[in-house]
Amino acid sequence: MGAKGPWIQFQKLLSSWLVREQDSDQQLDEAYMLQQKRILESPLLQAAKENDLCTLKRLLQDQRCDFRQKGALGEMALHVAALYDNLEAATLLMEAAPSLVMEPTLCEPFVGQTALHIAVMNQNVNLVRALLSHGASVSARATGLAFQHNPHNLIYYGEHPLSFAACVGSEEIVRLLIEHGADIRAQDSLGNTVLHILILQPNKTFACQMYNLLLSYDGGDHLQSLELIPNYQGLTPFKMAGVEGNTVMFQHLMQKRKRIQWSCGPLTSTLYDLTEIDSWGEELSFLELVVSSKKREARQILEQTPVKELVNLKWRKYGRPYFCILGTLYILYMICFTMCCVYRPLKFRADNRTHSRDNTILQQKLLQEAYVTYQDYIRLSGELVSVTGAVIILLVEIPDILRVGASRYFGQTVLGGPFHVIIISYASLVLVTMAMRLTNVQGEVVPLSFALVLGWCSVMYFARGLQMLGPFTIMIQKMIFGDLMRFCWLMATVILGFASAFFIIFQTEDPSSLGEFSNYPTALFSTFELFLTIIDGPANYSVDLPFMYSITYATFAIIATLLMLNLFIAMMGDTHWRVAQERDELWRAQVVATTVLLERKMPRFLWPRSGICGCDYGLGDRWFLRVETHHDQNPLRVLRYVEAFKNSDKEEEQEQLSEKQLSANGSEALRRPSLAPQASSLSRNTSHSSSSHWGWEIVRRNTLGHLNLGHLNLGLDVGEGDGEEVFNF
Repeated sequence: MGAKGPWIQFQKLLSSWLVREQDSDQQLDEAYMLQQKRILESPLLQAAKENDLCTLKRLLQDQRCDFRQKGALGEMALHVAALYDNLEAATLLMEAAPSLVMEPTLCEPFVGQTALHIAVMNQNVNLVRALLSHGASVSARATGLAFQHNPHNLIYYGEHPLSFAACVGSEEIVRLLIEHGADIRAQDSLGNTVLHILILQPNKTFACQMYNLLLSYDGGDHLQSLELIPNYQGLTPFKMAGVEGNTVMFQHLMQKRKRIQWSCGPLTSTLYDLTEIDSWGEELSFLELVVSSKKREARQILEQTPVKELVNLKWRKYGRPYFCILGTLYILYMICFTMCCVYRPLKFRADNRTHSRDNTILQQKLLQEAYVTYQDYIRLSGELVSVTGAVIILLVEIPDILRVGASRYFGQTVLGGPFHVIIISYASLVLVTMAMRLTNVQGEVVPLSFALVLGWCSVMYFARGLQMLGPFTIMIQKMIFGDLMRFCWLMATVILGFASAFFIIFQTEDPSSLGEFSNYPTALFSTFELFLTIIDGPANYSVDLPFMYSITYATFAIIATLLMLNLFIAMMGDTHWRVAQERDELWRAQVVATTVLLERKMPRFLWPRSGICGCDYGLGDRWFLRVETHHDQNPLRVLRYVEAFKNSDKEEEQEQLSEKQLSANGSEALRRPSLAPQASSLSRNTSHSSSSHWGWEIVRRNTLGHLNLGHLNLGLDVGEGDGEEVFNF
């Protein structure tokens, strides 16, 4: 028995580690089932659910009845009545126990929910009015798991009854709550106001209407507008619309910020307020938030006016020239570093070779011997430039890592993700090489080799400034960090297995005749070359080979060459097709990210603020961007053409319908002479021809109107005069 005790404890620990805890969805299902069971077991809760007024009155007169009894989720009778829209039962309960209107639910996932929250969500205006008249709190907060903003919840309405009412789109309830003292500036546990919460709603049309309604109540002596209140992430409602990619709300807010200067024919000149849009001088830039958002819809904001025009102005005026200069300087810097590596200080080897496979004839000079001649001092100047450049790279990159966060800075393609890893690794390897040189440590060829590869690969970062090459760098990034990384795991497994098999097969053979598999590391590298078909089967066919070599090599050729390489090609083709759908969009987002990065790094005198200052023109302390747009008037003309032909089709359908009705009248129509149907057909064809002729007449006259200025343009003025048919659009 003593031996079984520890074994039983171990089993319990193992089962608890495997099972952990029950699935949250299963727990929630069980809680809901238990809730219904408790309601059926409690006469008071069941009467509130079924709106049974007789039973409720009888229970309320019973001294033994507890009005505050709770269900499985901590709900009371008033909560149940409100949940099932039972106004009469709720009114009876409030009159018998007025304190119930203030009672919240105490159990998860509905902690803090009051009857007012439930009535608002059900849009029961009469019940909301009754609850407010009995003293329900308009500032109660529902903080349970069901009301939090996370992917597991289907809705997010905030915590206050006012935000609930705004999200369900009930203007009457919103007005009722505000009249009873609801604070439109109240913030939930995330710092979101009701305007922030409206940005996150799927019904964007109702959200825009409710947004305007709530802003109409924003008055008083507040120093800051309701629209400018940030949440705990520093996002105002406008910035949140950009991060979430809510283009409908973004356009709605921009309509309120624009000022039309003049409109002449198809041309319109508009001033757009750049508050919160321009990234100049802002710590939390709107443009940077948009390009770094994880949602693809957010990148559509970059195509909206005036964001598109502002970015184009910044990139064309400052971003592209500075980026080209930086790219040129970096290439010159890499040439300098490469020359320093090529002409690094070496001397002939002093000691003798101890192994026949040792082919080394040169070795690294000591620090005292490395800088003696004039050529050495020239190389020293290049090495100082290389080290200084590496230090500058680290000083530029590290503050951005601390500001943005490592996972976001390195993990997003738009922000340059992998290139930041490459350039920081390069700079670190240069500093490691310098330390090895100063301490006379042999083996600097290792960091130098990696630094050269990484440094020249970083040149691809500057390809994002070119529309011809920028999208292809995105394609390379996606393939390397997507398909290639997954494929390398499979390739490593296959190579490890077959390299071990080849090494075991040739382990008993003479290594001088089979050098490719003489030791295990060489066998791994040879198998890697075989996998990529760089070399053929490295076997010495002039001697007898082991029997298992042929079988193993044939199996390896089928698996590696025919199966896995073709699988890799298919994976890359699929990735190419997927990325091609959005590579141009990603490239434009990269241009925006580069512009914002340069604007943040460049001195203010080299990158002045874009736009027009409103102070000089009586528009206040705001900056504006003037956008001139051209509205094509041809679509309206085409609509009128379509309408003209559509009416002729309608007339034809009506005539066909009337003909069917006449043909169904009986034998009288059949006894008519043969000329009658022909006349009817002729009349129908004539009507159809005249109607179609009228549509083509519109097109013809509108075309000839360009040649004859005095001719009436029926395409634009159809419906005027001559008693013709009027078309309304």
